[in-house]
This record gives sequence, structure tokens and C-alpha cells, in this order.
Amino acid sequence: MQPLAHCVYVLLSLKDHQFYIGYTADLEARLKDHAEGRTPSTAPRRPMRLIFCEFYGSKRDALRRERYFKTAAGKRVLRLMLFESLKDPPRER
Repeated sequence: MQPLAHCVYVLLSLKDHQFYIGYTADLEARLKDHAEGRTPSTAPRRPMRLIFCEFYGSKRDALRRERYFKTAAGKRVLRLMLFESLKDPPRER
């Protein structure tokens, strides 16, 4: 059985309440990069919270899903899928 090594993930900024959508083959390391400010696009928007991830066996499938989530339609779908999680997101402390 092939491992599900390719991950599409969604972070929510607790500062501006916007999504960051990304792809990685090492979710733990990538989340650490975000938390420590080593990702220029999220550093000023920290703290970030992981609110969704999907794993795929194929990098191409994962990248296709990431591209979709970055579209207006994909963001609408995420907001519908994560309705309860987004109701009252925690605020920055």
C-alpha cells in the first residue's frame, strides 16, 4: 500500500481571519516553519492555526486540490465545509 505522503493544508490566521492554503510532503516541518515565522507570506499574519488537511498518494492530485482551494469557488467550499470551525475562531492573544 502506498503511503499518503502529499498534504494540502489550510491555516487560519488568528490575526486577520484569512486562509493560507499550501502543499507539503512534510506537514510537521511545514507547520513549524509557519509557527517560527520562516514563511514570508504568513510571518506577519501569525499566529496561524491548522484547520484542515487532506493527504494524497499522488503529488499531482494534491497540487490540483491546492490550486482549486485557492480559487474563489474553492474558498467558498472550504467555508461551507468548515462552517462550525469558523463560527467563533479564537482571537490573537
